[in-house]
Formats: sequence, C-alpha cells, structure tokens
Amino acid sequence: MPIPRHSPAYAFLVGTVGIALFSAMDAVMKGLVLAIGAYATMLWRSFASVGLSGLMYLPGRTAWPSRPVLQLHIMRGLLSTVMGLLFFWGIGRVPLAQAIALAFIAPLIALYLAAVLLHETVGPRTVGASLTAFGGVLVILLGQARADLGQEALLGSAAILLSAVCYAVNIILMRRQSLAAKPLEIGFFQNLTVGVALLAALPLIGTSVPPAEQWPWLVVAAGLSTFSLLLLSWAYARAEASYLAATEYTAFLWAALFGWLMFEEPLSPYTLAGALLIVAGCLLAARRPQEADPHLEAAT
Repeated sequence: MPIPRHSPAYAFLVGTVGIALFSAMDAVMKGLVLAIGAYATMLWRSFASVGLSGLMYLPGRTAWPSRPVLQLHIMRGLLSTVMGLLFFWGIGRVPLAQAIALAFIAPLIALYLAAVLLHETVGPRTVGASLTAFGGVLVILLGQARADLGQEALLGSAAILLSAVCYAVNIILMRRQSLAAKPLEIGFFQNLTVGVALLAALPLIGTSVPPAEQWPWLVVAAGLSTFSLLLLSWAYARAEASYLAATEYTAFLWAALFGWLMFEEPLSPYTLAGALLIVAGCLLAARRPQEADPHLEAAT
C-alpha cells in the first residue's frame, strides 16, 4: 500500500534519499578539496550550482519572493557558506566516515533549537540523550588521539564540530524556509547567495581556475547538491524538523562506503562506536511525530 504523500513517513523517505545524494556529494567534494582546496572547490562549484538551479527556477517563476522570504533565503545562504567552508576544509583532513559521525551531533543540537525557535516539544529525555551523544564524540576523538593522526586531523575535527553547530541552525531555518517558499526557489537563492558570498571573498583569498579534468566533478557535485537540496526542502515542508533530523543518520553508512571505495579509508572501531553512541543519543531524544496536515501538501 503506497504511503500517503501527506504522511510524515513519506517525507522521511524523501529526506533519506536527499541525504544519500548529499553523502555522494561529500565524497566528490573531498576529492576536489584534496586536489584544489576547500575555497576553490566551493567557489567554482557554486557557479555550476547557480547555473543549474537557475535553469530549473527562472523560466517558470511567477514573482520574486517577498522581502521577509528573501531575507530568509539570504540568511540561510550565508550560514551555508560558513558551514560548507568549515565542513569541506575538515573532510580534507579526517576520514570521511569520522567526519560524518562528528557531524551527527547537529540533529541533537537542532532539537534544542527547534524547541526555542519553532516551539516544538522536546521531551525530558533530551539531557540524557545529549550526554550519550557527547560521549560518542569523545570516543571518536579518543580514537583519533590513539591513531596519532596529527594536529591537522584535530583541527579538521574541530572545524567539523563547528560546522555541525551551523548545520543545526540550518536545519531550523530549512523548516521555516520550506514553509515559506517552494524547493526550486529555495535552491536557486541559496546557491546564488553562497556564490555571491564566496565571490566577495575572492580578492582576500584568491584562487586560480581549476584544471580541465576537475570541471566534470565540479558539475557532478553541483548536481548532487542541488537535487539533494530540492528533496530536503520538499520533505521539510511536510514534517517537523525534530523528526526529519533523524534522516541524517543514514549518511554514516554512505560515508563509510564512499570513504573506503574512493579513498581507501578504513572504518575505525572508535569511529563506529562513537557514531553508534551519537545516533543512540539522537534517537533517544526523538519523539513520534503527529500526522502532517494534508492542507500543507496543497499549500506547497
């Protein structure tokens, strides 16, 4: 029996597919970061992303977004710029599965933010869940210390944790943004904001045009990022942020697979144990959602 399109389970399924595409993009981006650097990778990918999302959005648009909605687009785009730079700089220095495991702390942070900003109910188990997840982070860092990966890996982990804080805020903004605009509009304005922000920093940072062999991968990364954003925007318009945050956990399996296939990265027992603790903490804090409002389907 098909899942109703207004069901939270349907939104969860679509969100999971979005995360799978995002995980594939992370693997492609890591290869690009190792080849040309984090800033150059994000800058040149943003050009491809603006072009792709613009082709899908601009021909069919009926009107420009209102000022409050445009401000929301810009706010999330600027946050995504900082988040992306921190994360992609980090994955160039730590194994992909470890990076994703550390980023898993974001959905738990989002639970607290959802309670404050969206007035969503968070149960009393959240404190215990937070301690469990924090224990997972410590286990991963302990494994990193025992493996003696060096100062670069430690700095990379710190950047990923800071990125996770930004992503937690991003999850909340995604929910607000998805209720105010359609996915194609969200994708175009987010890519445009990221591109403009990165371009504004070009005189300070500087970069060169990537080699010809890297451009196909930049286009692939842009495509994966754009379609992932569209799917996640659709899902977050139909279910609560505190519920869909759990879709993030599937990224670890993809990261472990892509890290092994593309970069020959082994899966550390510490990373696996830490990821399990973080996921357990997030699941402990999660709650069963109410059925989504079918009218929301029609409105979006």
